[in-house]
Amino acid sequence: MGLSNNITAIVNFLALLCSIPIIGAGIWLASKPDYECIHFFRWPVVLLGVLILLVSLAGFIGAYWNRQGLLAFYLFCMALLIGLLLVLLVFTFVVARPDGSYTVIGRGFKEYRLDGFSSWLKNHLTNSRNWPKIRTCLPESDVCSKLNQRYFAADQFFAADISPLQSGCCKPPTACGYNFVNPTLWLNPGDPMADPDCYIWSNDQTQLCYNCNSCKAGLLGNLRKEWRKANVVLIVTVVILICVYVIGCSAFKNAQTEDLFRRYKLGWI
Repeated sequence: MGLSNNITAIVNFLALLCSIPIIGAGIWLASKPDYECIHFFRWPVVLLGVLILLVSLAGFIGAYWNRQGLLAFYLFCMALLIGLLLVLLVFTFVVARPDGSYTVIGRGFKEYRLDGFSSWLKNHLTNSRNWPKIRTCLPESDVCSKLNQRYFAADQFFAADISPLQSGCCKPPTACGYNFVNPTLWLNPGDPMADPDCYIWSNDQTQLCYNCNSCKAGLLGNLRKEWRKANVVLIVTVVILICVYVIGCSAFKNAQTEDLFRRYKLGWI
């Protein structure tokens, strides 16, 4: 195996390693409670990581056994995958940039307004086709029940840094002035006219604020928060993959030159 093929094999092994954090980020996203209810968002990142792993493995095999056709196929596929990753990064950055959160005085958590998020997220997740399925799934998760196991006193709960999904779905908006009994049980609103969600809130544990606009906004807030964390992993991986691809292209050209020179010395051309 020539020097160029050695280099190509090494950089493809590095690319193969880069697929691991992408798969890990995808599994981390898929394990989140909100992704349990948004099935079509669960596995794309994992699938992309698996594709990078397979393509990198093809490049490694092609370099190790000097299969020029396989190497050319690897370079073509890797370029496509890098392009897909860049599109995914730009898309998630644009979609996750608007923030519908606002600070509530005396609370450790934020609350969320639906109109503060991107139109794409609102149109695809809170429309009349997708939201009923998500809303049916949410009570079956342990998103809200966890709060009752963790917080027992009002001051303890008010100081807590709960997730956007919990803030929007498991309690009424603070502006309603409900009195705290436990994180999912609130009585006697002080100002029921403050927000339309005040009338929608229910102490029925299968209802809570799952029908509220604040719940939809909390779901979008969760997605935004998780996507921004996952983007850090994707950005680092894309930078490494681009470097690997450039080195791989250079090594592939050098390997072709070495092969041509070897053929010339042997009198084949």
